[in-house]
Amino acid sequence: GILSIEQLISRVGVIGVTLMALLSGFGAVNCPYTYMSYFLRNVTDADILALERRLLQTMDMIVSKKKRIAVAHRTMFQRGEVHNKPTGFWGMIKSVTTSVPGSENLSLIQQEVDALEELSRQLFLETADLHATKERIEYSKTFQGKYFNFLGYFFSIYCVWKIFMATINIVFDRVGKTDPVTRGIEITVNYLGIQFDVKFWSQHISFILVGIIIVTSIRGLLITLTKFFYAISSSKSSNVIVLLLAQIMGMYFVSSVLLIRMSMPPEYRTIITEVLGEL
Repeated sequence: GILSIEQLISRVGVIGVTLMALLSGFGAVNCPYTYMSYFLRNVTDADILALERRLLQTMDMIVSKKKRIAVAHRTMFQRGEVHNKPTGFWGMIKSVTTSVPGSENLSLIQQEVDALEELSRQLFLETADLHATKERIEYSKTFQGKYFNFLGYFFSIYCVWKIFMATINIVFDRVGKTDPVTRGIEITVNYLGIQFDVKFWSQHISFILVGIIIVTSIRGLLITLTKFFYAISSSKSSNVIVLLLAQIMGMYFVSSVLLIRMSMPPEYRTIITEVLGEL
């Protein structure tokens, strides 16, 4: 029926799996780009100093032009106080029709100030980006940075392999019968020719791997959604955003359970299938 758990979870799973695909696709691109030294551009101290010098020169130009505007306003104000205010009908006509000297120059200077302020904002953002890149370069030289650089290459290759295998499985309508951990242990044991209890260790390693996948994926989801909601939230929309976060969190968790079945041994995979239905 329409209200059966299989029907409900199948509809929730469509949205959740789509969300997981979007987040994993974003992470597959963003993580190597963030940590791999291959994508780091070469930034030297001379580049940063040159850009900071341009920023300071732009700020000095802004200050000098604003000072000229302030001096001109003060001169115009003093001139208006020294001369008596025009009275009578002809005095009013004269005050309206007579242009104040330098008013056109003031508007032109103000336009230049606005352009320079926009330029200073761009220079400041570029300077901050150069400092962040320089910090990433220094971080990449540390042991932890080299470790993340290696992981970036490893997961890039792994991502390409997953895309290739997923395409083949979709085209040929294949369903995996063996979980990745058991398959990997079998290949290693057969290659090295050692005595190893594959069934016993594959269960424990599979459950540990599943736990790590759940914790890290949900943590990554919360971090990503928190950044997104901080950018769009306000005092009026906070309740709606919290409700939306709860809905997304539930769909994501259900979809994680659906997809994690492939990382478990077959005897435990059937338990989840019996609970959730033949999805």
